Amino acid sequence: MKRTRAIAVTGFLIALSVILTRFASFRVAIGGIEGIRVGIGSLPNIMAGILLSPWYGLIAGAFSDILGFVMSPMGSYMPHFTLTSALFGAIPGIVFRALNRGRKPQEPSLVHLGISVACAVIVVSWGLTPYFLNSLFGLDYRVIMPVRIVEGIITIAAYPAVLKGIYSPVARLALNTQAT
Repeated sequence: MKRTRAIAVTGFLIALSVILTRFASFRVAIGGIEGIRVGIGSLPNIMAGILLSPWYGLIAGAFSDILGFVMSPMGSYMPHFTLTSALFGAIPGIVFRALNRGRKPQEPSLVHLGISVACAVIVVSWGLTPYFLNSLFGLDYRVIMPVRIVEGIITIAAYPAVLKGIYSPVARLALNTQAT
């Protein structure tokens, strides 16, 4: 029953991610190509990774990118960005589990959430995504990195607070617990 509930919650988080990413975000074009998307679309994928497991975060990230592309394509499909979306869901879950090794906190630490999100931003938003934008589309790092750095700092500052605020209600729904 727990697995069924986790799959259902993951489906909900995928749908939420698609809506927030494709229809409730701000896009910044660089050289005629979407260089950065500002919004909270990756938040549900991070929640899946932290709350359920890194595997669920990986699946939520990958499926939300694929489903989002099918519903609202922007250019041709690039599996590179499905990978980045999947990793943005999995990395926070991996780091969060490592920081909380052997214990499941009722109320997660803001510091642990911050470190988890920061690791994903550093690896994906400041590492892989700019690399793919450069190698696939020839976008210059000097052009794309300043905006990505500012967006990443805002993400690192804001996401942990939002995650901490919604952790307990989502945990009650996803895990059928009485977390407070």
